Amino acid sequence: MKITEAVDRAVRATVEVLGFELDEVEYQKEHGNWVLTLYIDAPDGVSLDDCERVSRAVDPILDEADPIPDAYYLSVSSIGIDRPLRKDKDFARNVGNKLDVKLYAPVNKKKEFVGTLVSFDADSFTIALLGKGGAAGSEMRIARKDAALVRPHIDFE
Repeated sequence: MKITEAVDRAVRATVEVLGFELDEVEYQKEHGNWVLTLYIDAPDGVSLDDCERVSRAVDPILDEADPIPDAYYLSVSSIGIDRPLRKDKDFARNVGNKLDVKLYAPVNKKKEFVGTLVSFDADSFTIALLGKGGAAGSEMRIARKDAALVRPHIDFE
């Protein structure tokens, strides 16, 4: 079993009891040190105090379960407002929202699109184009494998 899976199993119930969703567990080397990051989410968002509360709750659980053989730093973070969409639940959470989509290869000489997520399935998703690349108002179906990056669109107005 991978370290991230073992950590997920060890802490998921505690994170959920605290009122958060454990979105993802990452374990990677950063600047020569191992870092375990738990990405959490909640319907009303996640504050710094929330991250601290989750960290304090899961730290003794991780010490007891000891799923990581190396020394590491524990980090608890919000998934962030511009976190890329990777999983079905990410797409489900964003149906009806504006997305930025970057493709690996151009379609009609464009690689970047902005649109509202209309629907998705295991292999593709459909956006209603909003004007940046393509005809505004038309729908575009995109294979997930062709999308280099899909993330929520942020208006800075």
